[in-house]
Amino acid sequence: MWWFQQGLCVLPVALVTWTSATFVFAYITAVLLRHVDPLVPYISDTGTMPPERCVFGIMLDISSFLGIATTYVRYKQVQALTAQDDTGLHRLNILGLILGCMSSLGMCVVANFQKTTLFSVHMVGAVLTLGVGAVYILVQTLVSYRMQPHVHGKGIFWARLGVGLWSSVSVVSMFVSSVIMYSSLPGVDVEKKLHWIPGETGYTAHIISTISEWSLALSFVSFFLTYIRDFQKITLRAEASLQSNHLYDSPHYNVRLPVSHGEISPLLGGST
Repeated sequence: MWWFQQGLCVLPVALVTWTSATFVFAYITAVLLRHVDPLVPYISDTGTMPPERCVFGIMLDISSFLGIATTYVRYKQVQALTAQDDTGLHRLNILGLILGCMSSLGMCVVANFQKTTLFSVHMVGAVLTLGVGAVYILVQTLVSYRMQPHVHGKGIFWARLGVGLWSSVSVVSMFVSSVIMYSSLPGVDVEKKLHWIPGETGYTAHIISTISEWSLALSFVSFFLTYIRDFQKITLRAEASLQSNHLYDSPHYNVRLPVSHGEISPLLGGST
């Protein structure tokens, strides 16, 4: 059995691989068709013009569903491994689930509301995806801190802390540079500006902002790589139990997840 076939680690692997492919495909297509500049455009700008806009939206929607599934499995895993009297960790775990779902749903908003059409709605989706996503990383880092060393080693905590600090710096850098860029270009429709000339007003702030956005997206995607080892310890099995010998007499089914001795059902929890 290959490492990516163990447990449910296929979820974070698929999320990272698919999301990265979404960004790379949209960027290459947009640059080849000269819809954006080759030097670090905004991620959303690479999915603004057709034909890449359609593919970018569809692929990002799939990433959203993978994100929700991954954050939910993580929530159930922590829930199963947490002592019943540890209310603080329970609250952090619930908060992490809410933030993870919000960030994943933000990807749907970004995918379906383009920057050049409904800018305000698009920005809401971007804040949900990257901003709330950065907070999700910090919350999960706190969860890891509370769970080490009795559940996992300190190494995984330090790895998640490093990614959390990386994402935090990227958020601050992107916010400050974006404010400077917009303030230096009064009267300019910046959200519809896809091409920039080196040396023009606001160009430096624009480059810093775009680099920060790519850095934040990369940190957010990279964080889910830390889930791979945890998810290798979770398996998913379902069993259908027919309640009648005749389908038309009682067409009701009871689907249950069996829990055998020494195992935790993955939808009810997990183990690392």
